[in-house]
Amino acid sequence: MTPSKLPILVAGGGIGGLAAALALTRRGFSVRVLEQSPEIGEIGAGIQLGPNAFHALDALGVGPKARSRAVYTDEMVMHDAIDEYCVGRIPTGDAFRKRFGNPYAVIHRVDVHTSLLEGALETGRIDFLTSTRATRIEQDDEGVTVIGQNGIRHRGAALVAADGVKSVAREQYVGDPPRVTGHVVYRAVVDRHDFPADLQWNAASIWVGPNCHLVHYPLRGGEQYNVVVTFHSRQQEQWSVTDGSREEVQSYFQDVCPRARQLIELPKSWRRWATADRDPIGQWSFGRTTLLGDAAHPMTQYLAQGAGMAMEDAVTLGEALRVANDDFVRGFDLYQRARVARTARVVLGARDMGRIYHAKGVERLVRNDLWRGRSTERFYDAMEWLYGWNAGNCLSALEHSRDRETV
Repeated sequence: MTPSKLPILVAGGGIGGLAAALALTRRGFSVRVLEQSPEIGEIGAGIQLGPNAFHALDALGVGPKARSRAVYTDEMVMHDAIDEYCVGRIPTGDAFRKRFGNPYAVIHRVDVHTSLLEGALETGRIDFLTSTRATRIEQDDEGVTVIGQNGIRHRGAALVAADGVKSVAREQYVGDPPRVTGHVVYRAVVDRHDFPADLQWNAASIWVGPNCHLVHYPLRGGEQYNVVVTFHSRQQEQWSVTDGSREEVQSYFQDVCPRARQLIELPKSWRRWATADRDPIGQWSFGRTTLLGDAAHPMTQYLAQGAGMAMEDAVTLGEALRVANDDFVRGFDLYQRARVARTARVVLGARDMGRIYHAKGVERLVRNDLWRGRSTERFYDAMEWLYGWNAGNCLSALEHSRDRETV
């Protein structure tokens, strides 16, 4: 194919990869998604979507699809898991929507992926190659070649590497090690009729304790509840996802109050994530190849922003290419400069929030006193930097860049 007819390659068919594919088709490109799994799909349980994530979904043209599958919470609430003290309560109703222009919601991860996949299929400009795992990347002045695990070469005008936390592209171009946290996350979904009536709140709820915390919220119209528990492992961990053990998770929550502890008795099966992130890096783009989502900025879950940041990346990538008149090298550079500081703030902020959640001793007392008497508006002010993002301001970081582009 001539260079002008080559598709854009996207490595990875998860939330970030599909969002990138949608953003690229909105610029008029054809896209080929290379997915290592046998089929395009998603695993996991519930996730939380802030207004910034909904702004990204809207910009990608699938906001209504995601909204129809989400549960809209009345509040976010934090309790101390030892004595049930209410540390903080943030309403997420009409005043929240008015302030940030979109809701706060909880949704099954599969439902976010399905919304993006439906949008991708409707474009007619995205094709999918499954069972295709990138092992090496080559590029020249006219395009990029991705070599798959079977030796087949896939040619494209450029590559967006949305290939996750163990990104082949990041390993080839950066080669930095993961930062294994030692924090283990157990996730499960429980049917409503099996979920304690006294915890069936329409809220994103967290119980914070020494070296641990528990999360629950409704999914799929309240017919299911997401349950997530996190603890500091006693053993040396490796970055992995495996089946969980009921006995293991129970052993870490002996000291929490009975009301919170009943959560860990519920699931019939668990999935176990030994978590990691990476230190932020200043370069994601390498010629005609750029990183996106977890490949660019893997983060811990403590700000509930992994999916949101990946979708923000995709929207920003499309806008950067628009400003660069679809020059990939220049557009990819604009994209990384617009995103590096923001995503680094989220990566580092998530680490800090993990410390706050898991405080013990006197730090726990300080944590419980942090937000005493804080008004709703002050909570919203503190969230502005995170939830105030939208497609209209996604390139605003370039205004402070030394070599500013016209945006």
